[in-house]
Amino acid sequence: MKKVFLLLFLGLSLVSQSQTRVGGVVLDEQEKPVPFANVFFTNSSVGSITNDDGTFYIESKNSYDSLTVSYMGYETKTLVLTSNYATNLRIQIKPEASALGQVVIYQGKTSKKNNPAIDILRKIWENKRKNGLNQFDYYEYDKYEKVEFDINTIDSALINSRIFKGIEFIFDQIDTSRVTGKNYLPIFINEALYEIYGSNLYNKEKEIVIGNKNSGFSNNKTLVEYVQNLYEEYNVYENYIKIFEKSFTSPLSTTGINMYNYVLADSAFIDNKWCYKIVYYPRRKNELTFKGDFWVNDTTWAIKEINLQVTKSANINWTRDLYIEQEFEVLNDSVFLIKRDYFLSDFSLSDKKTARGIYGKRTTLYDDYKFDVPRSKEFYDLKPDPYRDEIYNRDTTFWNARRMEPLNKDERQVYKMLDTLKTVKAFQRLYDIGSILVTNYIEFDGFDYGPVFSTFGYNEVEGLRLRTGGRTYFGHNDLWRLEGFLAYGFKDEEFKYGLSGKLMLDRKLRLMISAGHREDVEQLGASLTNTNDVLGRSLASSSLITVSANNTLSHINLSTIALELEPVKNFNIHIGGSYRKLIPASPDFSFDYYTDESQTTTKSTIEQAEISTLLRFTPGRITSGYGVDRSIINDDEFPELALNYTVGMTGIFNSGFNYERIQFFYRHPFVLGGVGNMTTTFEAGKTFGEVSLGLLNVVPGNQSYFSIFGTFPLLNYYEFVTDTYVSLHVEHNFGGRFLSRIPLIRKLDLREIVTIRGIWGEISEENQMLNASTSHPLLFAPSDEPYYSYSVGVGNIFKIFRVDFHFRGNYFDTPDARDFGVTGTFEFSF
Repeated sequence: MKKVFLLLFLGLSLVSQSQTRVGGVVLDEQEKPVPFANVFFTNSSVGSITNDDGTFYIESKNSYDSLTVSYMGYETKTLVLTSNYATNLRIQIKPEASALGQVVIYQGKTSKKNNPAIDILRKIWENKRKNGLNQFDYYEYDKYEKVEFDINTIDSALINSRIFKGIEFIFDQIDTSRVTGKNYLPIFINEALYEIYGSNLYNKEKEIVIGNKNSGFSNNKTLVEYVQNLYEEYNVYENYIKIFEKSFTSPLSTTGINMYNYVLADSAFIDNKWCYKIVYYPRRKNELTFKGDFWVNDTTWAIKEINLQVTKSANINWTRDLYIEQEFEVLNDSVFLIKRDYFLSDFSLSDKKTARGIYGKRTTLYDDYKFDVPRSKEFYDLKPDPYRDEIYNRDTTFWNARRMEPLNKDERQVYKMLDTLKTVKAFQRLYDIGSILVTNYIEFDGFDYGPVFSTFGYNEVEGLRLRTGGRTYFGHNDLWRLEGFLAYGFKDEEFKYGLSGKLMLDRKLRLMISAGHREDVEQLGASLTNTNDVLGRSLASSSLITVSANNTLSHINLSTIALELEPVKNFNIHIGGSYRKLIPASPDFSFDYYTDESQTTTKSTIEQAEISTLLRFTPGRITSGYGVDRSIINDDEFPELALNYTVGMTGIFNSGFNYERIQFFYRHPFVLGGVGNMTTTFEAGKTFGEVSLGLLNVVPGNQSYFSIFGTFPLLNYYEFVTDTYVSLHVEHNFGGRFLSRIPLIRKLDLREIVTIRGIWGEISEENQMLNASTSHPLLFAPSDEPYYSYSVGVGNIFKIFRVDFHFRGNYFDTPDARDFGVTGTFEFSF
């Protein structure tokens, strides 16, 4: 997760006489919490299961006067309720005199044999592919999605704090969550209506947006789409449910019997279908599992209703509660289709119950199913205009007619409240601060100043570096953009600058033309597959603290022009030309090369013209925006393939070399169910022709204390130089699978990471003979055997930091070789 919701606020309770709301904790005689006990209103089916810390909360629109608690091996206890609202109950239960023996169904660890609940689970596995949309060649339906954010746990201190001075009226809309019992204030809502067309014959699905509306943030579509992706759709029948970048084991998983206890708790008619109720809860703590229940039909073995709640001990950051409900409708005797999906998460910086936080809620409704309406394959491939203003400006009449469920009083007030808030300066200040944290820019009318966090830098050549810059910005779908920066180094006493522009010629094909120029100090060789990003700059050029002095920086004078298009979704073609001039920025570093066969004349400046064609395919990538710039919503969740072909030419200005270069890049993240996430990166490249040091493929080292993606942390800059190479990086994050089982350590929620990096390369004799560099008189390539290193890391330290310990595998005798190192980085993830 690249954007984390920083969630601030604290609590006050309102009593509603029309509902019964109870909560608290269930304890044994030793005052220890009783996890997964059954708590329900007496003589009703309204209830819940206690969390692994013994806490619970339930509510009903009806009035009840008593509460019942049951747990295997303990006496069932009924408690008289003296009020319709009680959220701090302490209920103590006693061991049963004839403990055990009568009913084994609610014992802590349920049996995997002779358990009717597991027999039913196996029937679900056998029939899961016979239910739902999988049965039809073609299907269509309408989908309505509502995403809402609410401040929760609000108290008088918060209401009266200076931060809300002048906007106290927003607290008039406080309500109470039916899931957690906390009070909340709606602050944001987004509604969207879609038409979905799918074909199992073609394995294609098409989604058409026909209406979108949100409160207060109409210009910040990136925020809306990021939130929608955060709550991406999931299938409870799958073995793993991906939520917040993590894979939770589904209670319907074929591996579920090893992760959950199952109990056959009840049976009843639902929509004239006889169904069984199964209660489930985790076998172990600190794993990515749920607790809850589901109703399943006794003939089709299809799920009718299911509730899932993440256990308190699950290793997930910033989230105190996570709750899911799904309901399915009966189309006929054999088809159950999803009708309603409700998702609630309670985000907070603290796990304390009294800490302030924000609810994120998504409600999705499905209606008007149609089946076996044949459509051509071209229909699913047809790409309409990606942006239409009328979709985002539907009137009230449209929403009243097409909205699948009416907004409640609180939700209706959100639109009115935020329209008012936008006129209040205090609210605008809060919005501006949040916008800077997320976008890295300070917004003005038509212009953004930034990136803010690039203002300061340091390197050996420039010393302290100050940078100022900005971009034009009129909206999320701008068809043109200008960007620029100006920087000054206090050591070299020189100004640097850059300017670029983009213009979209065709929005449907994303046909764009761009051009730019930059004069700057840069660390070349920071990645194997370099691009001509005219305003780009690597972290290696500005690291405040380094392992050793970096004297291999270069002055770069770069001009580019390019044409780009996207003929197919997520397939980009980039054709560009560039001209660069490279000069060593330090007297201790040189690019010198021989200009004659007798090796008597050298040149220290590189001037080179290139034409390149870059093909990039990113299947599964989700982006926001339809202008010249788009935001990537699902960072690090999609594969990326790139093929770059470059031709260097002489005869243009003072261009010095003729050559061809081909490079291939492939990166793929894998979600491996219960064993974590793996990311593999493969690169290969070759340069045909003779080129000097500044144009060769430098194996990217890292002399900083920060972890930099794609680099080799124990290599110095220019330690290995190649013209042919093959590289592989493999990183696996176990997500705390092992550390969570160690007493004491498990409470820290640490996550273990293992990384292996390797590269093989060589350099031709012709390129070696061309080199006349005084700083690198002999160029080394890992040709005898692949160079490799491995790392062991610990992530999620204080939920925001990661440390990696690196070990060199070979080539210990290269000059200034480092055999061990430590790097760290800030990581914000769930």
